[in-house]
Amino acid sequence: MNLPIVSIITPSYNSSKFIEETIASVQAQTYTCWEMLITDDGSTDNSLEIIKVISTNDSRVKFFSINNSGPAVARNNSIKHAKGKYLAFLDSDDLWMPKFLAKSIKFVSNSEGFVFSSYKRCNEITLKEQYKDFIVPNKVTYMDILKTNSISCLTAFIDIEQLGKEFMPEVMYRQDMGLWLKYLKKIKYAKGMRETLAIYRIRNNSHSRNK
Repeated sequence: MNLPIVSIITPSYNSSKFIEETIASVQAQTYTCWEMLITDDGSTDNSLEIIKVISTNDSRVKFFSINNSGPAVARNNSIKHAKGKYLAFLDSDDLWMPKFLAKSIKFVSNSEGFVFSSYKRCNEITLKEQYKDFIVPNKVTYMDILKTNSISCLTAFIDIEQLGKEFMPEVMYRQDMGLWLKYLKKIKYAKGMRETLAIYRIRNNSHSRNK
């Protein structure tokens, strides 16, 4: 029996400090049928070399290179190459708990095709709690997102076989919000899983995303 593939979308820019740990958190997933599509956006550090070495040893990790086009373009490049039934997002400095994928797949099967979950908010170096866990609402509608975007990239999980493949608006900020709105035009609401399943690094400076 072939398990459905989860396509994981990761933009990278000068991410050598954390990218290895981020990839390791994907490799540690209890659900193992995934592809991690990393698009490097013209890094000037050695992050691309780190990714290349890992991809040589794990064919599920795939990398692409573009040149200083911004996080939305980097994410869209990975989305373009996605072959999975499901779409998930993980930036180059964040982490998943080992059962994130397994629980998201189970949860999305009882939804309209779009789910998300709660996450920890930790210090970028020590990973100690910096703020209380962000506990998500049970559901979010199109109008809710217009008021407050409570769906973070690192826990969004979409059945694109059901809802289709959409791309982020290529703007510098709130690209994720733009994508969520595209999907929420198609369904009544996205469903929130209150369990904490990821770790969001609180960083002072980040080029790969709008923290």
